[in-house]
Amino acid sequence: MKIIKNLVKKYIAPSLSLIIIAAISWSCEKPNPELGIKSGVWRGELTAQGNQIPFNFEVSKEDGSYHIKLVNGVEKLDIDRIDILDDSLFFDMHIFDISIKAKIYKDSLVGSYTKNYADNYVLPFKAIYGKEGRFDRTESSNLFDGTWETTFKDKDGKESSAIGIFKVEDKMLRGTFLTKTGDYRYLDGYTSKDTMYLYTFDGNHIFKFRAYKENDSLLKGEYWSGKTSYKTFESIKNDTVTLPDANSLTYLKEGYDQIDFSFPDLDGKMTSLKDEKYKDKIVILQIFGTWCPNCMDETRFLSDWYHKNQAQGVEIIGLAYEIKPEFEYARDRVLTMKEKLDVPYDFLIAGTSSTKSASESLPMLNKVMSFPTSIIIDRKGKVRRIHTGFSGPATGVYYEEFVDDFNQFMQELINES
Repeated sequence: MKIIKNLVKKYIAPSLSLIIIAAISWSCEKPNPELGIKSGVWRGELTAQGNQIPFNFEVSKEDGSYHIKLVNGVEKLDIDRIDILDDSLFFDMHIFDISIKAKIYKDSLVGSYTKNYADNYVLPFKAIYGKEGRFDRTESSNLFDGTWETTFKDKDGKESSAIGIFKVEDKMLRGTFLTKTGDYRYLDGYTSKDTMYLYTFDGNHIFKFRAYKENDSLLKGEYWSGKTSYKTFESIKNDTVTLPDANSLTYLKEGYDQIDFSFPDLDGKMTSLKDEKYKDKIVILQIFGTWCPNCMDETRFLSDWYHKNQAQGVEIIGLAYEIKPEFEYARDRVLTMKEKLDVPYDFLIAGTSSTKSASESLPMLNKVMSFPTSIIIDRKGKVRRIHTGFSGPATGVYYEEFVDDFNQFMQELINES
């Protein structure tokens, strides 16, 4: 019953808890061997702002335990916190503090998607068993292939710039948008005559893009994000478009050449760059949050790089800025991410998840304008580079260029006497 009560507390509205506990307790006395969720491919669907966001997930069962892989375009995200009670399924969304709960039918699921850290953030969820692929449609034209200079405009008229890169691969339209602070990660979809549709769902991001081709060099479109965000956009075909240099946007204020801080580690011990562990080391500071999918991409990259290069006198410290201010909550989120992504480097709890909080905690910077932001410090403690944002593997050649530049720069620092 303790496990049941914990699940109810986490997944079910408190006002219904007593009724649900009573119902589950009664049903637990009559186990049904037919209960469970079918192994295989499922097509899920979230409804947000009147749009249906389709995605796939794969269910398997081994040694009595269920496993789910969330499929988002070309990436697969492991989900292992799964519970089934009577006719109900409960699981968390990878590293994020987000949950799905659903009633299990023979070939379908019906329930809800909830951001546990946000007030009243609940979306309808359903899924159908045996549906391969995100869409029934299997053909796309290459009318939208290429690089597009893009301007987004929100409901208040505020504009922001991006680069759209799209290409038909394996009969699917795939691509992403890059901005000066990161990318929109893996998008995939299809085309229908002169219109393209792109979607993503990685457990946190819930995006839909729809654009039509006004002529050979102009797109006009709409962009829905999550429960409430809506923007329009225009894109002009431009193979030479660029964004501001990510190494120039965040910098030390005049009179500073070093970073100084003292934050608690995951055991609550205050830690700073002056500690013996970091003496005479090259240190990469990662300003991030576990709620941030771009940060997840950067964390994977840094973890792999650290495994290969730690012996050369390098350390990485993740400065976590989490949704809630309570230390135990933040610690739990970071530990969850650290375990799921097998991250070998150190983490400190630095503040809450706003650029204002991050900027105030590191007052020697002009500002923190993006999660993630990385700060590279040489063996003498001097800041040598600050990189705003992270454009991940979904950006293709842009990501490859970043990796090459990062590796070259770090090797130069390592080789310095």
